[in-house]
Amino acid sequence: MKLIFVGDVMLGRTVNAFLKHQPPDYPWGNTLSILKMADFRICNLECVIADIGESWPGKTFAFRTDPKNVEVLKIARFSPVSIANNHSLDFGSQALEQMINILKVTSINFAGAGLDISEASMPSAGDSEVGMIAFTDNEPDWAASERQAGVFYLPVDLEDKRAKMLFEIVKKVRSDVKVLIVSAHWGPNWGLYPPKEHISFAHALVDAGVDIVFGHSPHVVRGIEIYKGKPILYSTGDFIDDYAVDEVERNDQSFIFMVEFKHYKFKKLTLFPTVIRDCQARLAEGSEAEKILSKMKNLCDFFNTPVILNRGILLIHLH
Repeated sequence: MKLIFVGDVMLGRTVNAFLKHQPPDYPWGNTLSILKMADFRICNLECVIADIGESWPGKTFAFRTDPKNVEVLKIARFSPVSIANNHSLDFGSQALEQMINILKVTSINFAGAGLDISEASMPSAGDSEVGMIAFTDNEPDWAASERQAGVFYLPVDLEDKRAKMLFEIVKKVRSDVKVLIVSAHWGPNWGLYPPKEHISFAHALVDAGVDIVFGHSPHVVRGIEIYKGKPILYSTGDFIDDYAVDEVERNDQSFIFMVEFKHYKFKKLTLFPTVIRDCQARLAEGSEAEKILSKMKNLCDFFNTPVILNRGILLIHLH
């Protein structure tokens, strides 16, 4: 079984403008051939799919894409998607509700936000092989409750009661799926190395039975750790957006992360380098690909993760 992970997929603003006159496969550039190699494709949806609501007061960046653009996800067969992030309520709870309805109608499984805390903390539905729980430590004011729509918010603090709720859910659903993923939209936008609390939190998740930790929110990729035979993707970076590029941290560079399982046990991780150009994801080539691969190899060295460079891709095997 193969699962593909990509980082933040932001279809609002300029990307939304492109999609008014481009086909729905436009944002995926020339990556679809790789995406189609997997059994499941998973991303963080860094915008709200809606055409209602007012932008959240005082928020600098608000990302919304037209309802028809759910076809972008559908054409690439992304499911489940994480909607636990700092943009799902950019246009209020009614817009969030509209997006949830759109995802349900189009049979795209999701996790991380809902009309109440029960739905927001619920694992993605619809498949007994793969299940995903999604949370964020961004936007505490958006936390879902028994009477309020919102995201599954919790601080990255093992002693916090909201974090303990996450671990209780992991324990409860562990036996319901073959592969259990926790999606974490966590931490600040920048920095090539994860905070210490992310490392200890990710380790605790694996200890609790999680098979893959899928991190995002930082605009850059971070090194990969194999902990007790399980992959931890601390940050998968940006995959599609219209953001200004930081020439040092290079938020336009990322990967397609393909995780392979045999008998539901992790065996191999293949990284295909990508770059954002004209609001679409493209496979990196030549010297640019070499630089992206070399950077990731160095970042993985931080975790003593052995990697193999092989003809324009990066391989991590379970030894």
